[in-house]
Amino acid sequence: MALTINTNISSIIAQRNLSKATSSLNTAIERMTTGYKINHAADNAAGYSIARNWETQLGSLDVAADNAATGADMLSTLEDTYALVSSHLQRVRDLTEQAANGTYGSQSLRAIKSEITARLEEVNRISANCEFNGLNMMDGSMAHDVKLQVGLYSSDDSQITLKQDLFKDAKVGTLFFDFGGVDKDIEGQSVTKETLTVDKLAELCSGITTKTPAEGGGIKGGQTNMLDKIDAVINELSNRVTTLGAAQNRIESAVESIGVQSENITSSLSTLRDADIANESSKYIQAQILQQAASTLLSTANQTPSIALNLL
Repeated sequence: MALTINTNISSIIAQRNLSKATSSLNTAIERMTTGYKINHAADNAAGYSIARNWETQLGSLDVAADNAATGADMLSTLEDTYALVSSHLQRVRDLTEQAANGTYGSQSLRAIKSEITARLEEVNRISANCEFNGLNMMDGSMAHDVKLQVGLYSSDDSQITLKQDLFKDAKVGTLFFDFGGVDKDIEGQSVTKETLTVDKLAELCSGITTKTPAEGGGIKGGQTNMLDKIDAVINELSNRVTTLGAAQNRIESAVESIGVQSENITSSLSTLRDADIANESSKYIQAQILQQAASTLLSTANQTPSIALNLL
């Protein structure tokens, strides 16, 4: 190789390798400090795009898990409320059976009727106030299905539909008219769902009217027939809770599926994006040594043109 002054090839080579070593060193430092081997699109264009897509999916799966949990809370609220309603109706049945014994006078029956009335009114109050995030679930006002978004996409496979039938009217008038078959009051007069009041039901259960004897009131009997009607209502509530349980099982399955999907995507994302610190630290040391060597040789190469002075 010719000895020149204007062009120092050795220095150019050393500079290029110094720059390359420094770049490798900086890359290793960045990867070790961020924990990622893909920090910029230039690092791996396809991998960068895939990683961003997987990150988006993981965020959506977190929301889907929250949606499913909210749906489960909604159904749990409804189930717990039905349990409370059932306990009141069970007490009404006990009181009705007690009144049917025939050993109670009008004063005792009125006391029984008073508690039955209170229990039935409480059922109506509970039904009217059972709501979740503004949705009234037991007053018959739910006129639509509830769709839970528990997946990543807009297809039916990513949704669980809670049918409108899960949110039926649970007021006593509806329960005893539609399912208990009560269509007449204690006087034998026909009633409708709307006119089947708590007071009329309490009279049927206790066997006594609120009218005075002079008004044709007093003990009327007939409570035995009401036991079967109350049983039919309690059975209807039990069927509703069973249906709720099936829906809750679907939601629990969705939550488990979301967890598995999230775990798999996280594992794939880690393989694609996370830096191998042991490998990067090895590259860091290698780049550091090369940088030091290139720096030393660059200093030497920069002195090469001065050798030409010895020939003058």
